[in-house]
Amino acid sequence: MEKNTLLMLKEKAAKNRMLAVEAVYGAKSGHPGGSLSIADIVTYLYFHKMNVDANDPNMESRDRFVLSKGHCCPALYAALALKGFFPVEELKQLRKLGGMLQGHPDMKGTPGIDMSTGSLGQGISAACGMAAVAKQKGYDWKVYTILGDGEIEEGQVWEAAMFANQYKLNNLIAFVDCNGYQIDGAVEDVMNPHPVDDKFRAFGWFVQVIDGHDFEAIDAAVTAAEQSDKPSVIVCKTVKGKGVSFMENNYTWHGKAPKDDEYAIAENELKEAWMKAAEDVKNG
Repeated sequence: MEKNTLLMLKEKAAKNRMLAVEAVYGAKSGHPGGSLSIADIVTYLYFHKMNVDANDPNMESRDRFVLSKGHCCPALYAALALKGFFPVEELKQLRKLGGMLQGHPDMKGTPGIDMSTGSLGQGISAACGMAAVAKQKGYDWKVYTILGDGEIEEGQVWEAAMFANQYKLNNLIAFVDCNGYQIDGAVEDVMNPHPVDDKFRAFGWFVQVIDGHDFEAIDAAVTAAEQSDKPSVIVCKTVKGKGVSFMENNYTWHGKAPKDDEYAIAENELKEAWMKAAEDVKNG
């Protein structure tokens, strides 16, 4: 990956985190922890990998993206806004009456959303369906999806995994956001899904394990996945609440908004990180 591309992605991800937390704060509800852990993956997809057009959100040739862990939509909404699908100001209407940004992705009301999600486990099944249609009709677009490590406790995920292998959906790339926590605590204490890599491997998938905050690792993994004749899963080791000191690795920030004093701290930390990233882009 070229240096300028890497710096750009770091700046976009830092901005994504700022906007996602700002949106949750303004809504007084939402899911900051998991949104922050997937910010780098979402940024990579929308600003480097996927073929999408903000001026033509429904173009037939576009790549598809399904946020299976739909409650983490603040990160997705921030990416869409930064990409130009709708004004950044719209993020202030998150979860508000009359606003188009619901608490979970809504494909009928929000430009750039390919699938309405929220009931955990169902998004990956929809992604499989999209990939299967593309294979059957000879379309060359790809399907990307992000699941949570808590989400994969759902049995439907493994039905989808079996389906993807059976129908050789090598045009499907799934990311598992392994931040280690879900709403009730550590995933290992609630319903241990590990070893995640071995489980997908047993279902016939091409499996890679990476640092989910390393853009070069993400890029290398996606490139390798594109060469596989199997459905691919990239198991991403991430930090829940990444970028906000008091949210990091703290499951209590799975689904609540920061109070005024907490937001002031978060805003300061995220803004500092963004300004540094922006300066790095400027200096090349």
